[in-house]
Amino acid sequence: MTNPAKAISPATRRFDLDWLRIGVFGLLIFYHIGMFFNTEGWHAKSTHMNDAMEPLMWLSSPWRLPLLFFISGVAIRFLSDKLGAARFAGDRFWRLFPVILFGMYVIVAPQTWVQLQQAGVIGPDFWTFYQGYAFTWDGPWSVETPTWNHLWYVAYLFVYCMLLAPVIPALRAIADSKALKAVGALFERPVLGPILMIILPILPFVLLRFTLVEHFPTTHNLTWDWANHANSFLILLYGYFFAKNQALWRAIDRVLPWAGTLTVSSFIFLYACYTNWPAIEDNMLIVWTARFDRIFFAWAIILTLLGLARRFCNHDNAARRYLTEAVFPYYILHQTIIVVWGFFIGSMGFDVWTEFWILVAITVIGCGLGYELVKRVPLLRPVMGLKWRSGSRSGRAISAVAE
Repeated sequence: MTNPAKAISPATRRFDLDWLRIGVFGLLIFYHIGMFFNTEGWHAKSTHMNDAMEPLMWLSSPWRLPLLFFISGVAIRFLSDKLGAARFAGDRFWRLFPVILFGMYVIVAPQTWVQLQQAGVIGPDFWTFYQGYAFTWDGPWSVETPTWNHLWYVAYLFVYCMLLAPVIPALRAIADSKALKAVGALFERPVLGPILMIILPILPFVLLRFTLVEHFPTTHNLTWDWANHANSFLILLYGYFFAKNQALWRAIDRVLPWAGTLTVSSFIFLYACYTNWPAIEDNMLIVWTARFDRIFFAWAIILTLLGLARRFCNHDNAARRYLTEAVFPYYILHQTIIVVWGFFIGSMGFDVWTEFWILVAITVIGCGLGYELVKRVPLLRPVMGLKWRSGSRSGRAISAVAE
């Protein structure tokens, strides 16, 4: 088997990260389909709401977006090295800000329309609703509008890029410092290295969990989401510092069996806790163990997926080339398709599995057709996360992992 540490060099396209990004966005699409059917509050709900899939959905929550921010951090390192700080800021502004504006005022608006209809707040006249949504901040209803809903990841990534741009030279100096190279060499050592690789990076997240998280539950409100900001920004910095440190990547290869074992054991424990929560919620020893284990699980599964991707997904093919570009427009479109079509098919009397598979089919087909339209219309490309012109099919630039 090819040694992944030798197979991936700093100058090589990170196909492994492309595949991970594709997989995480794909999982996110199915997660939001699940949100239509589970018992938690969301923009639209099926009449067949049930909690059957909730434990598995909860087990995907600790690591999905953190892994995307980690990959984005890797991309920031490569892109900022290539462009320099000023050009990097300009590039990220014009690649992300139009997506946020278009997303809020065009893509996300139908989600709020459905949400307020289902709540009985408004009637079916979309234009009357849209005037309040787009031109009256906070609108004549309790929902804050305009909003970015699922596009909060893009908004936060945009802000983080703008904040980092002025300090790129300092970040680069830290990333290339002897101290960080020594950390990589330490993590690469037998036995002690994997233990430290698992334990040390999660310590800041443990601190955040029992300080900021206690006071700032996740809201996706840019100015009042401090715990989410701290966690997301920190994992993004991890990605930046890992990006070109080959010792750290070799340490990921070495830690894979350890991280994989911890991932499986944590998954089993947490799944047992989540499926029996009413019976254990008064047992504070188990509850606090689950809270700590959730943090270990998040980092362990990220290490596991990074290691597996390096070992098995460092390859290119036509599917990777298509999905690397298509997955971001899919992400932008998918939740609106789910919410709007779920709202309409929910009243047709289908059983839960028929409704589920119809919604899956409509979402996948809708995203595919939407992408095929977007990539052919020059004015739509930049507001849907694509370059003005289609890039090389070989995908030579590492920056695409954050596109």
